[in-house]
Amino acid sequence: MISKKLWIGFTSLLLMFMLAACSNNSNDKSSDKSSKADHESMAMSGMDMSGSGEVPEGLKKAENPTFKVGSQAIIKADHMEGMNGAKATIVGAYDTIAYAVTYTPTTGGEPVKNHKWVIQEEIKDAGDKALEPGTKVTLEADHMEGMNGATGTIDSAEKTTVYMVDYTPTNGGEKVTNHQWVTESELSAK
Repeated sequence: MISKKLWIGFTSLLLMFMLAACSNNSNDKSSDKSSKADHESMAMSGMDMSGSGEVPEGLKKAENPTFKVGSQAIIKADHMEGMNGAKATIVGAYDTIAYAVTYTPTTGGEPVKNHKWVIQEEIKDAGDKALEPGTKVTLEADHMEGMNGATGTIDSAEKTTVYMVDYTPTNGGEKVTNHQWVTESELSAK
């Protein structure tokens, strides 16, 4: 007969193994959030999440965007904590191809999976045609530390209007200016 202490010890050990296995599970849902987690950790460390407002060379302004520069919209994306539902002011609107990409930061660490968005003009030697999923690329975007110069893979592509926006996070964080990029489908009228 197994003693009560031995049984409790065995059960505790089994529970620890099960919890460890669950925490190492890397399904698509958790990997989609790695980019968001990187943004959030930078925001919590006191880094300014605002962009410079500079646009890549060759990026063309949208001639007739759904959301005009200076207008307001509601963000329906959760690239960062406090973004979904935030009121945004449109700073710029550009017609391009937006990509979700997986890349390994030049600073080391785990790959960032399904980062949204890098645009055609932020990919080295991208040309004019849409890149196919699976294409290996070199990023020239500087949205996050370790992104510029990183090698990555195209996850998906979308020809769309992308917007640079200013917004105040819904969780009370500091105002973010010149956030690059939110796609048209991630915005809704006020």
